[in-house]
Amino acid sequence: MKRIALVCGSYHREVVARMAAAARERAGELGLEVVAEQWVPGALECPLALQRLLARDDIAGAVLLGIIERGETQHGLAMGQAVVQATVNLQLATGKPVGMGVIGPGAEPQHIEPRLLPYARKAVDAVAEMLS
Repeated sequence: MKRIALVCGSYHREVVARMAAAARERAGELGLEVVAEQWVPGALECPLALQRLLARDDIAGAVLLGIIERGETQHGLAMGQAVVQATVNLQLATGKPVGMGVIGPGAEPQHIEPRLLPYARKAVDAVAEMLS
């Protein structure tokens, strides 16, 4: 059984916890075992948590879960771009896949609920496919 990790943004903890539960369930359906779950304060802390987890020999890949809401400035867009670029770089450096289950940047309240479970599941699907 391939072992994976979850990295979860805690800014929207109650909602992201539902995403994490869906990701764990989907991982089990696909024969993956979630062996680590790291909660971080926000989007910018995700790459460091991913780097630490992907450095572990017992972790074959990871899933990143979170929400970057639309704000009054371009701050969320800049954060989202930085996180995506750092995540791509980590995949290339480690050779380990990361499923991106982040809603946003630019998410508005009505965008969140319908995307919660599908984004979490599809992020796990992506990791499973890349590990097969």
